[in-house]
Amino acid sequence: MSAHPRDPSRREFCRSSALLGGGLVLAITLPAHAGRSRSSTRSASASGSASARASAPAPAPAELNAWLKIGSDDSITVLVDRSEMGQGVYTALPMLLAEELEVDLGRIAVVAAPVGPAYVNPGNGGQVTGTSNSVQDAFDKLRNAGAQARHMLIAAAAARWRIDASQCRAENGAVLGGAGKRLTYGELAAAAARLTPPKDVKLKSRAEFRLVGTPHARLDTPGKVDGSAQFGIDVRLPGMLYAVLVQCPTLGGKARRIDSSAAAALPGVRRILPTADGIVIVAEHVWQALGARRALTVEWDAGTNHALDSAGVGAMLERAERSGRELTAKNTGDAAAALKRAPHTLSAVYEVPLLAHATMEPMNCTADVKADHCDLYVGTQVQQGAQETAAGAAGLKPEQVNVITTLLGGGFGRRLETDFIPAAVIASKSLGVPVQLLWTREDDMMHDIYRPPARESLAAALDGEGKLTALKLHVISPSATARAAPSTTDPFDSVLEYADKIPYAVPSYRLSYSRQEVGVDVGYMRSVSHAPNCFAIECFMDELAALALKDPIAFRVSLLADKPRHRRVLDLVAQRSGWGHAKPGRFLGVALLEGYDSKVAQVAEISIVKGALKVHRITCVVDCGQMVNPRIVESQIESGIVFGLSAALWGEITLDQGRVQQGNFNDYRLLRLSEMPELDVHLVASAEAPGGIGEAAVPPVAPALCNAVFAATGKRIRRLPLAGQALA
Repeated sequence: MSAHPRDPSRREFCRSSALLGGGLVLAITLPAHAGRSRSSTRSASASGSASARASAPAPAPAELNAWLKIGSDDSITVLVDRSEMGQGVYTALPMLLAEELEVDLGRIAVVAAPVGPAYVNPGNGGQVTGTSNSVQDAFDKLRNAGAQARHMLIAAAAARWRIDASQCRAENGAVLGGAGKRLTYGELAAAAARLTPPKDVKLKSRAEFRLVGTPHARLDTPGKVDGSAQFGIDVRLPGMLYAVLVQCPTLGGKARRIDSSAAAALPGVRRILPTADGIVIVAEHVWQALGARRALTVEWDAGTNHALDSAGVGAMLERAERSGRELTAKNTGDAAAALKRAPHTLSAVYEVPLLAHATMEPMNCTADVKADHCDLYVGTQVQQGAQETAAGAAGLKPEQVNVITTLLGGGFGRRLETDFIPAAVIASKSLGVPVQLLWTREDDMMHDIYRPPARESLAAALDGEGKLTALKLHVISPSATARAAPSTTDPFDSVLEYADKIPYAVPSYRLSYSRQEVGVDVGYMRSVSHAPNCFAIECFMDELAALALKDPIAFRVSLLADKPRHRRVLDLVAQRSGWGHAKPGRFLGVALLEGYDSKVAQVAEISIVKGALKVHRITCVVDCGQMVNPRIVESQIESGIVFGLSAALWGEITLDQGRVQQGNFNDYRLLRLSEMPELDVHLVASAEAPGGIGEAAVPPVAPALCNAVFAATGKRIRRLPLAGQALA
């Protein structure tokens, strides 16, 4: 008798069902070998013609530039140089190229670009997905790539027909000439690729846009629905083993003594390797590796953090504020003098805690190390950084590491780090087979690179008419940039972005910073310093409005005389939220953000019954300049609001004896479906240059919420999260 059939995985079941049912299948697939080492989005018909083509491979697609390949079968592939982690770049960026190439978006297949100089993001200094600037970076670049290719295809057609190129035009994936002449891009691609790309091409005006600015469904959605999409955690390679990493429960601690005898004797365990980052356990299955981890005996050296707790972190920041060692980031007018002579002054201190990124997909990495090269399958936001880290761990040159970027199950800045890569590479090199390293949720939560805590001290002066005449802001915080790049010459980066660019007209403004490390590794997190800065400043603006006996929106508008886009989003959010006309028992709070070259205004509508806070509605008005895909913009705004609500209501990592006290979503709360408020998102049509949107909706959430709490209770919330604070 045959053995019992193997139970199919969800992904296998969904993939088989989709093929049997016919129709279009969109899949993010991983290549079978290193020579084709990119994850890709592919459209394939479930018909017999697909298998017929597979038996007779078509010639390699022609590369028209670094972004575009066209096959003789009319296949069109766009290389996307930004990591897809839910923000929609696998749709928005191809739309830019398709616009100028004159093809429908549905004909485009997407692959992740390899590591290469053509794909460096100048705004981020590397091949980096971050700072919400993917569309800003690509807006002209990819349209230019599409226009160049279109010109080359037209030139190839004109040469074949022996007519002038001016007699030809591109339409729907083909070049048309007079008298019914027509050649598809696939028929022209090889000849076009041999031509020199034109240096200057005329791009479409906004009035000519056919795709850009219109809503389109995301190209990567079907694969995520039917289970065929490949995230890093889904990678499967022949002969692959699984690994887990044992790390000291005290942050920064190291192993002093290891007894691995019991763990090594367990079934399936293949290797136990001490490394600089912890102890790697490799087994045939991940559950075997986790079982061996429980059997491992380790004596830890807790290191310098053995007595560190959350109260100690707060005390460090407070002492740093009083120390007098601060750097001046901005100093206009004379804030100190204005504060001395003002009839009305106000001061306050705002605090935010450590936060974990808590991505849906925990950290993971698959490495396949050979003698002269390494294939690295990883969801990363920093392809060059991942390549260099893997090369160092493998003892190879960076160019010998092939980075295959998978889909990311959330990034939020966590995957700007590469700390989860070396152990996989070391294990693969040691055993000579592919190894997938997996972090559990608890690993991820308790060994994150955390959002820095911050203490923000403000003081302001109002004149006799209630007009803001001076503002001082002193920020005390560790520096994510100084940790990531110790040689940085900019001590303010990652700490003061929003505070440095507040939109309000203030005659005297002094902004200063005291760097205070707290013994915990800190990194970039979605909206970076915009969130703590916006929380402090926008709550303080409400405090000043109350002192001036003015409406909070009117007070802000009075400071935005030369900022029409800011005034417009405030006016619209007031109209849409019913500002000044709240329902009985409901209370409203407002916040404004200027960030990532976008303008965002939010109003939170809440109620408080017997001390219990309920968020009923968030109204959000956004002016992000020219939009590529409004549907994706709206989704990102909604995502940012949910992210901001989770952080404002519950987000906090606490320490005791150097150990993180939160381990999973039971004690690190995220917003639940039953707690989701109504969202009203309004996008302002604009012809201005594109702004960033992936992070812009996060920062205003906390101040809008806290300002609504004040409207309801008269109590100021100056420390996040709201959980555990008395609101009655």
